[in-house]
Amino acid sequence: MSERTVKGEMHGCVVCGRLHELYVVYDGDGKFVDLKVMSADGEKVADPRRPLVACQRHSQGEIEAALARSGRSRQEDD
Repeated sequence: MSERTVKGEMHGCVVCGRLHELYVVYDGDGKFVDLKVMSADGEKVADPRRPLVACQRHSQGEIEAALARSGRSRQEDD
């Protein structure tokens, strides 16, 4: 099993850009594995390749629209 690294990072909400504090787990090769949102009003947005977060006040439709604007969707899973 490869060594994992946990880093504290700040990421903006995918909808509005408001900053949230995250603990992000990377594998030994530096590839994103998982995250935990430490901000009380943030929630994890599932993505297999990168850490994403959204404010809890945004609807699922707003989150999906923001992902679509960036050319991604939650269903993409290469």
